[in-house]
Amino acid sequence: MRKIIIGVMGPGDKAKATDMENAYEIGKFIAQQGWVLLTGGRNVGVMNAASQGAKSENGLTIGILPGDNNTNGVSEAVDIAIVTDMGNARNSINVLSSDIVIACGMGAGTASEITLALKANKKVILLNDDEESNFFFKNLSPLNVYVVNSLVQALKTAREVLVLATNVD
Repeated sequence: MRKIIIGVMGPGDKAKATDMENAYEIGKFIAQQGWVLLTGGRNVGVMNAASQGAKSENGLTIGILPGDNNTNGVSEAVDIAIVTDMGNARNSINVLSSDIVIACGMGAGTASEITLALKANKKVILLNDDEESNFFFKNLSPLNVYVVNSLVQALKTAREVLVLATNVD
């Protein structure tokens, strides 16, 4: 049976402390459910924090890397590094390989991933304090975007959305 893959996206170098704290806890939750975590794979920001959280619970982590060298900047918490040499074009792989996407914080790369996810009719959970971006994405796809205000709400919504998206209990 195929494993459920949850994509956690968010800023790298410019991630806020709260974004990284949330990503760490979401990574732990994903691992505790027996799901697989997928991130951008680098050793910075949300992607590193989520991977570390999942590894703290012995979860399986996948990193979709932008460069052509799997040892350059990869998070130590990534189990499977997918080397793409695609730069930001890898964002499409990130979201298409995920059953649902959770965005912690906001940046240009994160906005790109959210938009690609919505174009692919994926469910997206936004844990973000930027009201303008939340409003924008919710208006783009009201049925696929879930705006949450807390980590607890994000985790509860992830479970509910996953059941709807994949018919998994």
